[in-house]
Amino acid sequence: MNNQVAQVSEKELATAEQVVPAGYKQTEVGVIPEDWEYKTIGELATVFSGGTPNRKVAEYWGGDIPWVTTTLIDGQVINNANEFITPKGVERSSVKRCKAGSILMAMYGQGKTRGKVALLGFDATINQACASIELKDLNTNTYVLHVLNSMYESIRELSNSGGQENLSGGIVKSIKIPFPPKEEQTAIANALSDMDALLGSLEALVAKKQAIKTATMQQLLTGRTRLPQFATWPDGSPKGYKTSELGEIPEDWEVKTYGEIFTFLSTSTNSRADLTREGDCGYVHYGDIHTKWNNKIDLEIIELPSISRDLVSSSLIEDGDVIMADASEDYEGIGKSVEVFNVGERQVIAGLHTFLLRDKGQQLSDGYRGYLHNIPAVKSSFDRLATGMKVYGISKNNLNVVCVPVPSKKEQTAIATILSDMDEEIQALEARLAKTRDLKQGMMQQLLTGKIRLPVEHSA
Repeated sequence: MNNQVAQVSEKELATAEQVVPAGYKQTEVGVIPEDWEYKTIGELATVFSGGTPNRKVAEYWGGDIPWVTTTLIDGQVINNANEFITPKGVERSSVKRCKAGSILMAMYGQGKTRGKVALLGFDATINQACASIELKDLNTNTYVLHVLNSMYESIRELSNSGGQENLSGGIVKSIKIPFPPKEEQTAIANALSDMDALLGSLEALVAKKQAIKTATMQQLLTGRTRLPQFATWPDGSPKGYKTSELGEIPEDWEVKTYGEIFTFLSTSTNSRADLTREGDCGYVHYGDIHTKWNNKIDLEIIELPSISRDLVSSSLIEDGDVIMADASEDYEGIGKSVEVFNVGERQVIAGLHTFLLRDKGQQLSDGYRGYLHNIPAVKSSFDRLATGMKVYGISKNNLNVVCVPVPSKKEQTAIATILSDMDEEIQALEARLAKTRDLKQGMMQQLLTGKIRLPVEHSA
């Protein structure tokens, strides 16, 4: 009976796969409109890779010929080169010259680079890790770029097996893409390029707001800039500065250590393998502190992974607690911390490679604690005290003696309010950016398969 069901299911699936809407046809690149073709990159373009002049020969380097590597390939237009070589460097190596308008594809790498493409905005040379796709009709390059961007994951799967998964010139030439009439290519490319321009403007705005926030933190958290209500004494005279263990700080600020401010509570040692959606206890993983959150986590908004309470015996988190990642693969992440809000009735614990810090006697204002690791002098202490080779860590004993500049609680609250408002603005922009990326992804799926057809202007 089960075999019969399986056979029927297979027949139904095969029948369903054969159903093609009117006006469309089944091809090796999927269902596409009847008036579309599909072509290989080899049919559309000349494909070749480049080389690298001998690094030990100084006369090959520092010339005026741009030399492009895969580090610049990221889905968009390449407008600048990071390195330059000389004519002799070209002559005495396997470097190849590429025309402006060529598409470059990254062929090597186990990370995210392999399979990425970009449009070369100027004449240049390339290294051996790049494939140049020099289209016979340069007017199709923007369309082909969008198609290859949309095929990123499937292109990576074409890689050769072995110690390092690589693409090759032969593999690149064999890639098949849908190929509509030229007028429709132009319409599709224009629509997707407009989305790219919108994404670019949003990314630039997010970067600008983040830079403004960073500068604001450096000024307010160090007291170099004082908010007007805290800048003068009651008689109207300006407040000055004093020398401390942290350098110059406002004369009305104190200096305290982490050990004086916080109690260190127990944390869990469970790895992600113990986490589940069914657990009765929320789990804050140090990897999420590094990648997902900045300065705070609001448990009414954020969904945490879970763990069974039977597997842990660590302290439960309360509102206002600070969770610090005590290990990082780079210096930027050393000491990164988040302050916890809106725990409510939830049971939540801090996980592997974290410190759980609780303010003794509410010395710091709610909302301010999560910004301590952004204070330049504090971050500098973390970096100086961190130990390790591939992974950097900081010990409880070292953290205990790290000094923190402490303004009055009223000033802390005012600073935290300003920074929190800036964070919320950035988060709203990032959410808008993520939605726009999703919208573009949906547009690509519809336009590049012909499921949605755009009106086109036919040439006379």
